[in-house]
Amino acid sequence: MSIGALAERFGLATHVLRHWEAMGLLAPARDPAGRRRYRADDLTRVVVILRAKEAGLSLDAIRSLVGTADAVQRRALLSEEAEALRSRIAAAQASLALIECALGCGREDVTQCPHFQREVADRLDPATGLGATRRQSSSAW
Repeated sequence: MSIGALAERFGLATHVLRHWEAMGLLAPARDPAGRRRYRADDLTRVVVILRAKEAGLSLDAIRSLVGTADAVQRRALLSEEAEALRSRIAAAQASLALIECALGCGREDVTQCPHFQREVADRLDPATGLGATRRQSSSAW
């Protein structure tokens, strides 16, 4: 299969496939004229890369995962990625709570919301030690 056909099959630009090759993620065969020829295992690799990207893995992380045959090392890499994903999920949940609190505030100007004003005060004076307590007890602002 040519690079154009592979790109079309997965809805990718050909430069993406060339970039993945330059990164060592793909290694297509070459015909006598030097053109890339993708085989079934290359298609499988593209699916693996796409699925890993959907899971939030960087191309460097994907390269490390597919480049090691050591199950212990692969598991350690996946554990690191899982922890990073948990952190991103927690940050996204906190952001959503903040936005939902702002949407639920009866004030026309969200900066007049008591929760928002407490959050600002906590950030201005974190030495009081009240910041964490207030954040835990208030909805989001």
